[in-house]
Amino acid sequence: MAAARVGLVSVSVSHALHASSSSPSLRPPRLRLPPYLPRHHHHLLPTFPPNYPRPSSAAAARLRASATMSQAAGNPYAAELAAAKKAVTLAARLCQAVQKDILQSGVQSKADQSPVTVADYGSQILVSLVLKMEAPASSSFSMVAEEDSEELRKEGAEEILENITELVNETIVDDGTYSIYFSKEGILSAIDDGKSEGGPSGRHWVLDPIDGTKGGDQYAIALALLDEGKVVLGVLACPNLSLGSIGNLNGGSSGDQVGALFSATIGCGAEVESLQGSPAQKISVCSIDNPVEASFFESYEGAHSLRDLTGSIAEKLGVQAPPVRIDSQAKYGALARGDGAIYLRFPHKGYREKIWDHAAGSIVVTEAGGLVTDASGNDLDFSKGRFLDLDTGIIATNKQLMPSLLKAVQDAIKEQNQAASPL
Repeated sequence: MAAARVGLVSVSVSHALHASSSSPSLRPPRLRLPPYLPRHHHHLLPTFPPNYPRPSSAAAARLRASATMSQAAGNPYAAELAAAKKAVTLAARLCQAVQKDILQSGVQSKADQSPVTVADYGSQILVSLVLKMEAPASSSFSMVAEEDSEELRKEGAEEILENITELVNETIVDDGTYSIYFSKEGILSAIDDGKSEGGPSGRHWVLDPIDGTKGGDQYAIALALLDEGKVVLGVLACPNLSLGSIGNLNGGSSGDQVGALFSATIGCGAEVESLQGSPAQKISVCSIDNPVEASFFESYEGAHSLRDLTGSIAEKLGVQAPPVRIDSQAKYGALARGDGAIYLRFPHKGYREKIWDHAAGSIVVTEAGGLVTDASGNDLDFSKGRFLDLDTGIIATNKQLMPSLLKAVQDAIKEQNQAASPL
């Protein structure tokens, strides 16, 4: 019955997925190193090996128990939250396998310079699978996600596709939850589950399968749920982020336990737990009210943000600490638990912000007691489709600092505009 909910599962070879037995003959072969595609040699993921164990059956039981308790406590999205946690946890395990086994292999390029990788595709497939199997059914499954299958359908991508297929199937078998096997055509079809345009009505999952790959060793699998145009839950799996705090200016983690899972549901607060499935702990943004004592996050990659502008804003606020530079929505998680006080993002002119880059992280911060707005102080609107309808930047902080931050932002932007148009 659960397999049928995927909408693609059948014993027929013509369908995207195939129900499998427990026969070892159906176990996919071990992952082979995929070839480099020509001309592109970007990083995939940080090169140190993962050091957290795979979640146990006890961890899965805790997720189910958490959903039951959340429902009893009045969380109307408890089942969806449990499914989202399971989805990103399984995707994180796949990403860690890639990080360990293939490192810099299999990387393609993207227009925005963040790599599209074997792990990107595999992560998106697994999240789609788990949501279809575990989340409460709605009228139709809708997911707004970063990747589509276009590149994989082109001549020359056959070996990359084969490796994605093997990696996904191996992850499913190792997990042991589902008796499902993906064909290559099934892989392509599953990737295209993410082609929804979203919008103001109905329910839409919003996914960034791997957000960030270069920024101080940090990346995140970011998943949110839109309900009638509003973000109602978000989860961030951050495999290289410690349960402690950010330990240095390049976003390195302090503490021994690495692998953080942030989650938030509208009206229910925000939490963090380990990717091993340890008990969740409530989190909140910092209580700093003096900008001089604040620190701020910005993107690691200079191409992602206007550093002259963020530097001017920090100067106007009187911020003394240098910026902490990491990529991915791990910044939102770190801000939500009080590692820093401010997040500034001001892309270069003409860049269009994608909803999957902010949906999950923004609700984690707001449910932790913070505020996330555009540069004019307006709430972010995720109901307009695949892109945010803004070009002024994004800021996040606590409620105490927001008035002074907004003034500094608007003053700095005004000065920048005057300098660009002296007449």
